[in-house]
Amino acid sequence: MKISIITVAFNSAATIKDTIDSVLAQDYPSIEYIIVDGGSKDGTVEILKSYGDKIKWVSEKDNGIYDAMNKGVKMATGYAIGVMGSDDFYPNNQVISKVAKAFKESKADSVYGDLYYVDFADTNKIVRNWISGSYNRKRFLNGWMPPHTAFFLTKAAYDKYGFYNISYRSAGDYELMLRMLYKHKLSSFYIPEVLMKMRTGGTSNASLKNRIRANKEDRRAWAENGLVPRWYTLYAKPISKLFQWIVK
Repeated sequence: MKISIITVAFNSAATIKDTIDSVLAQDYPSIEYIIVDGGSKDGTVEILKSYGDKIKWVSEKDNGIYDAMNKGVKMATGYAIGVMGSDDFYPNNQVISKVAKAFKESKADSVYGDLYYVDFADTNKIVRNWISGSYNRKRFLNGWMPPHTAFFLTKAAYDKYGFYNISYRSAGDYELMLRMLYKHKLSSFYIPEVLMKMRTGGTSNASLKNRIRANKEDRRAWAENGLVPRWYTLYAKPISKLFQWIVK
């Protein structure tokens, strides 16, 4: 079972080597690694070139992060696809082996796990702890979602139900997972382990203005998919994230 990993990058020279090395260090033998760069000018492309044929990559202008993700998905040939940022990295070298095993044994359409947000400079310092919990489709009504970079979806699901909606600026991942798991009722399997470490500073949480925009896009995601949330669903989503700051 081939697993495709996609990294979207732009001017990521400071961190992308950590990301690439964490993928190439995985002990799973059948990984396709694709990097979609938005035309970086800071040395990112030179770093990509240095890996030779160990990675597939393209560097060109895109129409935003979700357009870049779609390019990667279209290039992917694996059974399942995972997406990670250019400042994210796997916590150990067994992540993809565990993901592939979960797909094989569960026969699920998607697999997900937990995520650590870590300090940008000191990546051993855990800032937030996103424990996803076991899967129940109705949890979306309580503001739940799995962490996008610890989420893997079959290529067949993308081909059948569509890719990322590029009109979204920060909630395109939420819209995609809501569409796949809640609207189309695809199955999912939870691995109760940290599958990804993410440096702090993501787009949707970077400022109050961005958080408000993301919440508006969350509402739009339900409406555009013909879905009706509970009255508290979209208030519960940001509130639930407060518990991630309780690091144990």
